[in-house]
Amino acid sequence: MAAHAAQYRQIKRRMIVKKALADALDQRGYSTLTQVQEAVTGLDFAGADLLVSAQTGSGKTVGFGLAIAPTILGEAEVFGQAGSPLALVIAPTRELALQVGRELGWLYAKAGVVVASCVGGMDMRDERRALSRGAHIVVATPGRLRDHVMRGSIDLHSLRAVVLDEADEMLDLGFKEDLEFILGETPEDRRTLMFSATVPRSIASLAKKYQKDAIRVSTKEENAQHTDIEYQAMNVAQHDAENAIINVLRYHEAPNALVFCNTRAMVNRLTTRLSNRGFSVVSLSGELSQNERTHALQSMRDGRARVCVATDVAARGIDLPKLDLVVHADLPSNFETMLHRSGRTGRAGRKGVSTLIVPPRARRKCERILQAAKVKATWGNAPSAQDVNEMDMERMMADPMWDAPTSESDADIMQALTDRFSPAQLAAAFLRLYHDRHSAPEELSAPGAAADKSPREAFGPSVWFSIEGGSKAGAEPRKILPMTCKAGDLGKNAIGAIRVQAEQSFIEIKKDAVAGFLKALGGSRRIEGAKVAQLDKPPASAPKQWDKPAKRRDTKPVDYNDDPKPRFKKPKKPTRPGARDEAPTLPAGVHTPYKKRSKPAGSKPKHTTPVGKPNSKKNKARAKAAKEAAQK
Repeated sequence: MAAHAAQYRQIKRRMIVKKALADALDQRGYSTLTQVQEAVTGLDFAGADLLVSAQTGSGKTVGFGLAIAPTILGEAEVFGQAGSPLALVIAPTRELALQVGRELGWLYAKAGVVVASCVGGMDMRDERRALSRGAHIVVATPGRLRDHVMRGSIDLHSLRAVVLDEADEMLDLGFKEDLEFILGETPEDRRTLMFSATVPRSIASLAKKYQKDAIRVSTKEENAQHTDIEYQAMNVAQHDAENAIINVLRYHEAPNALVFCNTRAMVNRLTTRLSNRGFSVVSLSGELSQNERTHALQSMRDGRARVCVATDVAARGIDLPKLDLVVHADLPSNFETMLHRSGRTGRAGRKGVSTLIVPPRARRKCERILQAAKVKATWGNAPSAQDVNEMDMERMMADPMWDAPTSESDADIMQALTDRFSPAQLAAAFLRLYHDRHSAPEELSAPGAAADKSPREAFGPSVWFSIEGGSKAGAEPRKILPMTCKAGDLGKNAIGAIRVQAEQSFIEIKKDAVAGFLKALGGSRRIEGAKVAQLDKPPASAPKQWDKPAKRRDTKPVDYNDDPKPRFKKPKKPTRPGARDEAPTLPAGVHTPYKKRSKPAGSKPKHTTPVGKPNSKKNKARAKAAKEAAQK
């Protein structure tokens, strides 16, 4: 208690911190505050509008939570009954908004706070009910918050503080109009705090328009490289990019790793590849519902998954406490995206690694991004299979399980094992179990080397095998090859041609490797559930689509080599009774003169009906005049 009181007095001397918040910080183990947290809570900034720029992962959430406390609590130490919100925090993404809500929840827990969230993808009716019950702080995304304002389900007239978190990202995502609408609905005497990783011209103009005499706050670390993140740029051959990702994940064996891709298609492809290789992996992209995204992140937090493959939707707002590795499978489009991706690791004092996979054609782009970000990366090659195996051995030998005490219940089993098996047998069995728990590393080509286009050497005597499942089941040679190598304990050089047909697939294996292949498969002779059978002769090639005879839907196949049938001629119409015979033939150049038809006597002229309303006086007069003219 004495140490806690001394710490509180020290914090109190240099900044404004409520007692309830200081207790929450102490419970969370905050012995010191970050630079941005100390800067925004200084006595000189009390009640002022702030424009803050700081690095990702520098503790901005706790910083603005401490900064707005005197504004929304006033002289009180705890909140009163919840009603209209006193503070509004706007974040660009759902994940960031939910994370901010959790952070403010524990920070203000002892002050009796009620935090409500309004984010896209969640049930709007639940949010309206929560707002109607009252809240002290509302955390929202711009689009959903504007919907609530327009529907009248949130009252912003009692606001004392507004925080725009990751303001630059909100403008990049096209939320400028929404932000201007929301800020226009808030009281003019509010306090406005803007937090942004960078302060471009668009942020400066927004601050000038909606802030009053804002104080620019920047920390010393703003223009410096993030010292808790080690950047690595790895040269890989163009065709080995995905294999290099597998080796990087295996080399580090991080508790949590985040792999970034630029497209959803790449996310789905890489997720499938890693899952087939035995990694516990989840995916995260914009096509997933909010519930699916929440479950994916929760599985990373509780250890059910160790690798998350994501698009840039996850670059902001994700805070995984054990995230030690970030892999850029696709290079980002600009340096800001790279910094925000990398900022998912190296948080709260933890060390992290950010690895960029760089094929030869992307070398210049990577150098430009690193230079613009003012980041110095260590260039090198991706870990080879030997590097991964050596790191596995080092980790295994340093594992604390060797020094862990044994329980009495295991004594009998240990004695039985040592009596029956020799030390060499036990060590071999342990190694096999250890390797079975980890995916085998990939053999990589030399960086920058193009794929070998020279004719392949003669494969030699071989044996063909059939595997259940063909193209209809999604089989592909690039999937069959690693599956067969892993299940049959084979190298790539022992496998020849791979043929995929509609219902089944075929693979060619060197004759001298067949015995080891069958032994590795065991009696079941299955590869990942698919049955394998040995063939006596090479399989027959399936007919190609363009070799099939053309078919028509409604007729038999047409043989265009036969003489065509005579064209069908339409029969002449029969002559009507009394029709005259053919006209007499006239000499060339002589035409029948036109003969004007004479009208019979007493016939009436056509189209005598006047145009317009028949009952009008004018039309009646016209009809009468026409009638008299006809009679004459």
